[in-house]
Amino acid sequence: MTRAQTSQAPSVWRQPVRVWAVAFACVVAFMGIGLVDPILPAIADQLQASPVETELLFTSYLLVTGLAMLVTSFVSSRIGAKATLLIGLALILVFALACALSSSVDAVIGFRAGWGLGNALFISTALATIVGAAAGGSGAAIVLYEAALGLGIAIGPLLGGLLGSVSWRGPFFGVAGLMAIALIGVSVLLKGDEGPRTPTRLSAPLRALRQPALALLAAAALFYNIGFFVLLAFSPFPLGFSALGIGLTFFGWGVALAISSVWVAPLLTRRMSRTGVLLLVLPLLVLDLVAAGLVVTSPAALVACIVAGGFLLGIVNTVLTESVMEATDLPRSVASSAYSAVRFLGGAAAPPVAALLWHLAGPTVPYLFAAGSVLIAVVIIAVGRGLLAGVDRRAADAADEGAAVLVGDAA
Repeated sequence: MTRAQTSQAPSVWRQPVRVWAVAFACVVAFMGIGLVDPILPAIADQLQASPVETELLFTSYLLVTGLAMLVTSFVSSRIGAKATLLIGLALILVFALACALSSSVDAVIGFRAGWGLGNALFISTALATIVGAAAGGSGAAIVLYEAALGLGIAIGPLLGGLLGSVSWRGPFFGVAGLMAIALIGVSVLLKGDEGPRTPTRLSAPLRALRQPALALLAAAALFYNIGFFVLLAFSPFPLGFSALGIGLTFFGWGVALAISSVWVAPLLTRRMSRTGVLLLVLPLLVLDLVAAGLVVTSPAALVACIVAGGFLLGIVNTVLTESVMEATDLPRSVASSAYSAVRFLGGAAAPPVAALLWHLAGPTVPYLFAAGSVLIAVVIIAVGRGLLAGVDRRAADAADEGAAVLVGDAA
C-alpha cells in the first residue's frame, strides 16, 4: 500500500453526522443494560422482593429483546430504518418512565419487558444502519458500534449508582430523559435516502440460522452470554456495596470493556484469525469466572475479577460481532437479528438461575456455572472451527483495510 493510499484512508472517528446520531442513541440504549445493576439490592429491599424475583428485571428485558429480535428485520424492511429506530427509542422512553412510576416489583418486571421490545427494534436496526452508513468499511463501523456499547455499559451503572443513591426510581427517570434527547437527535440528524426497500420475510431470521457458520456463532454466543450476565447481574449481591459503590465497580467494568473492544480487539485480529482470538480469550474468561467464585467473599478481589472480566468481554463482543457480519452473505439486518435473538435468550436465563444457585449452594456456585457455560462456548468454536474458515479469510482480507484506517487516524 502506498503512502498516498494510506494518507487518504478513512478514519474510524471521521463519520457522517447520521452515524454519530445513531451511535449516541446506542450509548443511551445500552445504558439500560447495566442501569439497574446498582439498584438491585435496593429494589429487593424496598419492594420486598427476593433476589430471584429481582433478577427477573434482567430476564424479562432480555427475553423479550431476544424474541423480538426475530421480527425486527421484517419490520424495518417495510417501514424503513429511521422509523424503526424512532419507534424503538419511543418505547424505551415510555417503559423506562413507567418503571420509575411503578409501586411493585411485578410492575417493574412487566415494564422492563416492554423496554426490551423497544430495545430489540432499536439495537438490531442500529447495528445494520451504522454498518451501512459508516465510512471505513464494516470493520470501522463495528468498532464504532462496540465503542457505543462499551460507553453505554460503563455510564449505565455509574448513573444508576448516582441516581440510585437518592431513590431506586432515579435511574429510570434518568434514562427516560436521556432517551428523549436521543429520540430528538435521531429524528433530526438521521437524514438521507435509505435506498429501495426489499421486504424481508418474517421467517428470515429463523431460516438464517440454517446457515452453519451463523448457527455455530449464535450457539457459542448463547453460552458466552450466560457468563456475561452472571458477572453483570449477579455480582451486585455478593459485593454488598451501596448503590454508588456498585455503580463505580461496574463503571470500571464498562471502561475496561470499552477499551478492549475499541483498541485491543482490532489489534489482536490484525495479528491472529478471529477464531484464534476467541479460542485465546474465552478460556481466559473461564479462568476469571472461576477465580471470581473462589474469591467471592473478598470484595476487593471480586472487584478485580469483575473489571478483568470486562476487559475480556470487550474483546469477545467485538470479535463475535465482526464474525457474524462476515459469516454469511445474508443482509446484515437479518444476520444481526438471528444472532442477537439467540444470544439474548442465553442472557435471559442467566440472572435468575444464578440467584437460585446462590440460594441453594452459596455464592461460589453461580460463577462456576458461568465458567462452565463459557467453556461450552469454547468447545463449540473449537469443534466447529472448520465452518468458520470464511470468517477467518475475510478477517485476513480486512487486515490491510484496518491498518489503513489506523494510519488515517494517526495522520
